[in-house]
Amino acid sequence: MRTVTVRLPDELADAIEKESRATQRSKSDVIRERLQSAGDTPSQAADPLASIRDLIGSVDGLPEDLGRRYKHYLRTTGYGRKRRR
Repeated sequence: MRTVTVRLPDELADAIEKESRATQRSKSDVIRERLQSAGDTPSQAADPLASIRDLIGSVDGLPEDLGRRYKHYLRTTGYGRKRRR
């Protein structure tokens, strides 16, 4: 194996140390496991909607073509107009 030196924020280092103690494994094992599991998930760059995919379409009552005609719907609701004082 190769050795790599990395600087971590205090919160992350504390979380790794806490998990290491709780699971009675070395910090290196905890970090290795986290890095491997991070590599298993699809990349955010490949699928930017992955984290919110379950929310898409979850609001009832909106028009089906809102993504294409959003400017029209914003104009009809008065969004962006100056308000009277």
